[in-house]
Amino acid sequence: MSRVLIAEDEERIASFVAKGLRSNGFTPTVVGDGRSALGYALTAEFDLLVLDLGLPELDGFDVLAELRAAGSSIPIVILTARGSVEDTVAALEGGADDYVSKPFRFDELLARIRLRLRDERSPEVTVLRCEDLVLDLRTRKAAVGNRIVELTAREFALVETFLRNAGQVLSREQLLSQVWGFDFDPGSNVVDVYVRYLRRKLGQDRIETVRGMGYRLRAQPATPAASTG
Repeated sequence: MSRVLIAEDEERIASFVAKGLRSNGFTPTVVGDGRSALGYALTAEFDLLVLDLGLPELDGFDVLAELRAAGSSIPIVILTARGSVEDTVAALEGGADDYVSKPFRFDELLARIRLRLRDERSPEVTVLRCEDLVLDLRTRKAAVGNRIVELTAREFALVETFLRNAGQVLSREQLLSQVWGFDFDPGSNVVDVYVRYLRRKLGQDRIETVRGMGYRLRAQPATPAASTG
């Protein structure tokens, strides 16, 4: 289980990122200032650092510079409201591994984190499967058996989330945060609407409704009812 240090002084964003990472199998730790971020990151107990640039006590650029000067090779993903080309270039040339501007979608941040944590000795997973449902992450194509299924970008992201968690119950809040991003409306019914779209395209029984909890991608074929005749 990968350990991710989140250096973010805005509590709402820090909580959002931590909750999303935790639901995806990571162990997040949150700090709210640059001095703490530097100290924690130097312990070598973390696998990756998500770093805001506008931190109190010690600016994110200074945290980045001091970590690299100390010889730390921890992967660093910048997450900041500073979206200018100059800031992006400065961070990447200063040793950051990736750069995500706010506002952001969680699934994009998650993908970038997974990319930086992937073991280079292991082949990259580019195709996700569950039964006869296949999703090709490189070509952005989906298929059910021999049938190609046309998906919108949002539908594709939702199917990817279900496939990465096949057999697991995902709450509407989890799906909203991972697919629709930080500024989602927790009272929205958009998840239910998109699940209906997917059922029409992938099959009515493929995505189960777990009453009071959320949705689950069926990982095993449905069991036919026993005959009573």
